[in-house]
Amino acid sequence: MRVAIVHDWMTLSGGAEKVLEAVLRMYPSADLFCVVDFLPEAERGYLKNRKITTTFIQNLPFARSKYRSYLPLMPIAIEQLNLTSYDLVISSSHAVAKGVITGPNQVHVCYCYSPIRYAWEMTFQYLEESNLTSGLKSWFAKMILHYIRIWDSRTANGVDAFMADSNFVARRIKKCYGRDAITVYPPVELDQFQISREKQDFYLTASRFVPYKRVDLIVDAFRRMPERRLVVIGDGPDANKVRSLAGTNVEFLGRVSREQMISYMQRAKAFVFAAQEDFGIVPVEAQACGTPVIAYGRGGALETVNSVQTACPTGVFFYEQTAELLCAAVEEFERDRARFSPENCRENATRFSPECFEREFRCVVDRAVRETLGNERPVTSVASR
Repeated sequence: MRVAIVHDWMTLSGGAEKVLEAVLRMYPSADLFCVVDFLPEAERGYLKNRKITTTFIQNLPFARSKYRSYLPLMPIAIEQLNLTSYDLVISSSHAVAKGVITGPNQVHVCYCYSPIRYAWEMTFQYLEESNLTSGLKSWFAKMILHYIRIWDSRTANGVDAFMADSNFVARRIKKCYGRDAITVYPPVELDQFQISREKQDFYLTASRFVPYKRVDLIVDAFRRMPERRLVVIGDGPDANKVRSLAGTNVEFLGRVSREQMISYMQRAKAFVFAAQEDFGIVPVEAQACGTPVIAYGRGGALETVNSVQTACPTGVFFYEQTAELLCAAVEEFERDRARFSPENCRENATRFSPECFEREFRCVVDRAVRETLGNERPVTSVASR
């Protein structure tokens, strides 16, 4: 069988690219396609000099820095990728990759990180943040988003099997597309993290300083708890705002190396996480270090962290993004610290190992092939040309 893998865009190495790397290891001879490819040379090692086929957007003016501005053209662009010679198409999609055209004798399996957020549940937030709530430009933007939603919903019919990176996303897929999705959690490279039983007297958070990460909320909460020390790793557009909220008990480290990040994770009392993420890989990494998590109780964190109501808790939740409730969660954690063992945290993290991801991913693909083509041969060893 010939295999094609379609990714949205190659511009940086994030969580979606970690999944892509794992899929490429499973299908080493597959051909790779995407809308644009501007991945820095230093981050291309996992591609192993693989040729990437891109769309016409690659050559449009300012595409390197403004590729997202070409969203209205992306449905047309992705449909121009000619995949007719492939038996199996795997799309890695949080935007338009799942919209590739396939025929009845092809199997299309989509690993979906989310339906297009700014076209669905985040529409009004996107319009407000872009100052597009009124006027002619607003109506133009709303028309484009309406068109994107119609296209996005229609192209879901071309997918034979959906995988979601969390149950939270699976529910979103059901609401947007009317399709069931099997949850296959993203792989976390657990071998990079060693458990530490020696904890020091500080809390840790690590994130890009952008609004939805709510680093400002965490810093504000710890300003109200001067007896609790917080270490903050990261940087970003909201840096000045976040730093202005800090008390003397908050230490900012900026960007650090991977090794330094792991060291702080291993030594922290707990990792603090205030964002609503579809999955959220960093809380899993913290648990892999034997460190419990204090997390906002929505999104993927509810699936990756065991609450204090369970037999083997690995964290504490707060259910509204307010400094008051985060402070209360910290105090709850302090009262129950003896219940959070490094061994339980590490054991919980093993649910997200690369081996689990590969086994479950292959199972979904093999079943889709059998059900679509009636082919009894599994695809665990398929190769491309």
